[in-house]
Amino acid sequence: MFGHGFAVFSDGLLRGAVTAPDDGGLLKTLVLVAYAITLFVLWLFGVHRYVIMWWFAARKDAAPKPLREFGEDELPVVTVQLAVFNEMYVVERVIEAVCSMDYPQDRLQVQVLDDSTDETVEISRRAAARWRAAGFDIEVLHRKDRTGYKAGALAEGLKTARGEFICMFDADFVPPRDFLRRQIHHYSDPKVGFVQARWAHINENNSLITKLQALYLDGHFVLEHTGRQRSGRFFSFSGTAGTWRRACIDDAGGWSHRTLVEDLDLSYRAQMKGWQGVYLVDQAVPAELPPDMNGYKSQQHRWAKGFIQAMKHMLVPIWKSKQPLKVKVECTFHLTNNLTYLLMVALSLLMLPALHYRVQILSGIWAVIFDISLFIGATVSILSFYAYAQRQIDERWYKKIVYMPLLMGMGIGMAFNQSKAVIEALRGHESPFVRTPKYKVGAGEKGKAWQGKRYSAARSMLPMLELFFSLYFAFVTAYAAWQGLWLAVPFLGLFAWGFGYVGWLSLEPQLRKSEAPAGEVGTQAS
Repeated sequence: MFGHGFAVFSDGLLRGAVTAPDDGGLLKTLVLVAYAITLFVLWLFGVHRYVIMWWFAARKDAAPKPLREFGEDELPVVTVQLAVFNEMYVVERVIEAVCSMDYPQDRLQVQVLDDSTDETVEISRRAAARWRAAGFDIEVLHRKDRTGYKAGALAEGLKTARGEFICMFDADFVPPRDFLRRQIHHYSDPKVGFVQARWAHINENNSLITKLQALYLDGHFVLEHTGRQRSGRFFSFSGTAGTWRRACIDDAGGWSHRTLVEDLDLSYRAQMKGWQGVYLVDQAVPAELPPDMNGYKSQQHRWAKGFIQAMKHMLVPIWKSKQPLKVKVECTFHLTNNLTYLLMVALSLLMLPALHYRVQILSGIWAVIFDISLFIGATVSILSFYAYAQRQIDERWYKKIVYMPLLMGMGIGMAFNQSKAVIEALRGHESPFVRTPKYKVGAGEKGKAWQGKRYSAARSMLPMLELFFSLYFAFVTAYAAWQGLWLAVPFLGLFAWGFGYVGWLSLEPQLRKSEAPAGEVGTQAS
């Protein structure tokens, strides 16, 4: 997803540089054909980034506006749902933020859907009691049977929800006071079924890993959501920091736990029913980024697996529907994007033999044109995509350019983690909704003070494989240097760095002795 640009660019640099002896013809052909096919598919996804940027740029100033604004006495009843599971550090904060929103108290209902198995439940109950004493309609709904995980909790809450509109936040989000007032007026259009705000980041500057995560998410929430929504294509609700029309939820079939991305599932079903979504890129809601690699990998694994599950359920119905071709094509790119991680693994395995068997396929001006097209289609697309996203939201965006290659490197290093998720989904392997541990890392907090806190992500053997491939690419980099391919060395070296960075940050906590219980994870995300 991130790293294909470097592979494509290095392919251009290496083309014709190494000529193998004229033996092993069949093996050479198989390697080079597989390598070429892999690069071509990754190139297509790279070019697709330019398409999204074009959609965004063409409609940059076409922000959605409500048909009209409700009068104060017209404001509808809103039910706020907070899906919680073992969130002892952040649950009180989100309850306070929600109850502090600027909205008529008599038209606000708060449901804390707390499936926790630890002291989070008592923290939720005490916080709810304080706000109830202040006159708020707030209750804690605690399930002991957590069927359906987050989707099940949301569906259970709807049974007693009195709001015509449903607002939802994960436990680590901190909604601003004007959140509801900025969203609710868009429902003056009866066709609007859901409204989504942009995610912002409380602890972006905590460490290198949080800075890289912020860059990645900003590309998604600034360019992808905006480009898709404003160009008339499907975009997905993001599970939190948004609102739903209750009638839309019911009409689309309600919450389902058939995938790990219940938010994408419902929003796609709603749009297929004719409902419209509104995306507010200028409404930012801060949330906590996972400060540790294992937490990040757990989150990304869930999202990748959920997307492939959604692909299996929804891609054929979308193509059979009467939706415009532009919608069908974009849904295909969106739902299949995580398959590229399998190609990244294949590319990693093929890199050394392809380098060894590289022959001069093209020459002269055609080789130059081909190499430039690959470079622009993939490598530059990644750099420009994330840089362009930062330019929209940060006046000092240019200072973040230095992190772009590292973002690609981390994406490369995530290939095995994400490929595992994709394979599990393709095989139909069921797994619980594993939440991402949250530690209430402050906006100005740096370092690893959070390590002494209770929750931790599950352990795995993947770090050993990632570290092995770091050594493998160190060898490939040395081989390229030995061949005199100096321009390729830094790009191949980034593969070594990416696998090493992801692998070491995943393994180091497992080696570190801690008094906190290891592997204490939940099965419902916040």
